[in-house]
Amino acid sequence: MVTPHGGTLINRYADPEEIEGLKEEAAGLSRVHIDPRQISDAHMIAQGAFSPLDGFMGYEDYNSVLKDMRLSSGQLWSLPVTMAVDSHQALLLKEGNRVALVQRDGEIIGVLLLKGKFRRDRDDEALAIYRTTDDRHPGVAGIYKDGDVLLEGTITMFQERPVLGSGVAEYYCTPSQTRTTMSEMGWNTVVGFQTSNPVHRAHEYIQKCAMESVDGLLLHPMVGETRGDGITASVRMRCYRALIDRYYPPSRVLLAAMPAFMRYAGPREAVFHALILKNYGCTHFIIGRDHAGVGDYYGPYDAQNIFKEFDPSVLGITPMFFENSFYCRSCGAMATQKTCPHAEKLKIDLSAAQVRGMLAKGKLPPEEFTRPEVAKVLLEYIGSRVS
Repeated sequence: MVTPHGGTLINRYADPEEIEGLKEEAAGLSRVHIDPRQISDAHMIAQGAFSPLDGFMGYEDYNSVLKDMRLSSGQLWSLPVTMAVDSHQALLLKEGNRVALVQRDGEIIGVLLLKGKFRRDRDDEALAIYRTTDDRHPGVAGIYKDGDVLLEGTITMFQERPVLGSGVAEYYCTPSQTRTTMSEMGWNTVVGFQTSNPVHRAHEYIQKCAMESVDGLLLHPMVGETRGDGITASVRMRCYRALIDRYYPPSRVLLAAMPAFMRYAGPREAVFHALILKNYGCTHFIIGRDHAGVGDYYGPYDAQNIFKEFDPSVLGITPMFFENSFYCRSCGAMATQKTCPHAEKLKIDLSAAQVRGMLAKGKLPPEEFTRPEVAKVLLEYIGSRVS
C-alpha cells in the first residue's frame, strides 16, 4: 500500500486512559475559542489525514508553504494549516504552555502545546494561495475574517472523531480505517475522487473510466463547510449511496466521508487533496475540470497544469486528468471533446444552477444528466424545504 505523506500516519488523539487527566488539566488552562473550520483542521490533523502535520503550522512552515509549496523540511505541501486568533487574545498566551481549545458551546475538545506565535500578512497570503485579494472569493474572505496572529503548536484532541450529523457519521473513516478496508478488499491500486457536490452522470463517467485502470475507487465527499449550494452533506451522501447501490460493483467502491472544509484554492487545493487522498491509501487521484475552483479566478485546467511542476516521486500519487464530460445525443453516450465530434446543441451539460432551478419547480433533470435515483433524492429534499 502507498506510503503516507512523510512516511508515517500521524495520530494526535489522546489515549483513552489519559483523557480524564488531560480534561482536568485543560479546565485550568488559558483558552482559545476555535471555529468550525479550525475544529475541522484539528480533526484532520489528529486522524492523520494531514500527515506529516502534527499540529498547526509555525512561522517557517507557513512562509515556506506560501513561497514554495514546501514545508521547511522540504516536504511537498501546498496550503497553510493555521490557528488564527486576534492580537489581544494572543498577548495573553505564553509560549511553552498548553492552551485549551474550546468550541462554541464552551466544551474543551483538545489542547495545543503553544510553540510560537506570529503575525500574518493577509494580502500576501491571499495572493499566494488564491491568486487574488478580492474578498468576494470565499477563501480570501475567510482570511480577512480571521485573526491576524497565528499560533504554532502540536495538538492533542479528546474526541476520537469529529461530530457529524445523521446520515453522514456512519460513513466516517480515518485514513487508518480506509487503508485497512482497502487491504481487506485486496486492492493494490485505488483511485480517489474528492467532491463537495451532488453526484451526476459526468462524475460517474470519469470515475468509471478511472476504475478501468485500478482495483478500487474511494468516493470521498467533503462533508465540512462549503460555500453552500443548498444541498446538505446528508443528502449528498444519500445521492452517492443511491448511485453506488444501483450502478457500481459493490466490491470495487468504498464510500467514506472526509470531514474537511472547502478552501476553493483551485490549483493549490488540487495538490492538497492529492496528498490527503494519498494518506487515505489512494495511489491515483481524479482531477477534472476546474477542480476546487470558484467563479473565474482560475483557468478551467489550472488544477491539472500545476502537477507538471512536481516530480511524480515527490508527489507520491498519480494524478488522472479528465476533460469536461457530457451526454451527447448523437453519440448516445457520455463523452468529452476528445471523443465527440458533434455540435454543441446535441450535448447535455447542465450547470448546478440549472439543476437547482428544475428541482425547485418539481422537475427531474433529464436522465442523460442525472440518474433518476439520484434526482429523486434531490427532488424529495427540495420539496421538503419548500413545504
